[in-house]
Amino acid sequence: MSDSKLREDLCFWAASLFDRGLTGGASGNISVRTPDGGLFVTPTGVSLGRLDPAALSRFDAQGNHIDGPAPTKEMPLHSAFYETRTNAGAVVHLHSTHSVALSMLPETDPEDAIPPLTAYAVMRVGKVALLPFFVPGDPAMADALRGLGGRRSAVLLANHGPVVASKDLEAAVFAMEELEETAKLALLLRGTGARPLRGDQIAQVVDKFKLDWD
Repeated sequence: MSDSKLREDLCFWAASLFDRGLTGGASGNISVRTPDGGLFVTPTGVSLGRLDPAALSRFDAQGNHIDGPAPTKEMPLHSAFYETRTNAGAVVHLHSTHSVALSMLPETDPEDAIPPLTAYAVMRVGKVALLPFFVPGDPAMADALRGLGGRRSAVLLANHGPVVASKDLEAAVFAMEELEETAKLALLLRGTGARPLRGDQIAQVVDKFKLDWD
């Protein structure tokens, strides 16, 4: 895919997420791999609904900022995902309401923060780790992600929001949407006795679609 197409796609998906209320104001950030191994990254302080394809931050394959405005302050977090998930082609971080709410509940499992309510939550998101609170932009957040050893393609940042890495931009956006919808379901179903997928049902999905699940 050409650089110009990647720029346009990043802005298209960013605007789609913003227009549907999945992140507000100037919150959220996205990065995507370029054909030469570098990255296009959303700039700091710019709304995902108002990105300019010609005004994205660009990094080379060595992680150097080589063009465009200053990148998101969460660049260390993005870099940690690319380091530990070597097949990742894009990373999406939002402040979506239901995921943030779930990250604050004391009963949320740090090892499995998004319950396996549907097959698509298993297929597109997998197990989600809950990381503790960090001040936005703190490099310690990236260190915490590295501590997972690449075992998770999605995390929840406590009192902050979800981050998802996937093979390409479209897949990362779809996974983020699935994560947020599953968080919404989890909140709606609290206290109702609703049943998540059983272990054997999860195993069927994992086996059919050749997924990693531990």
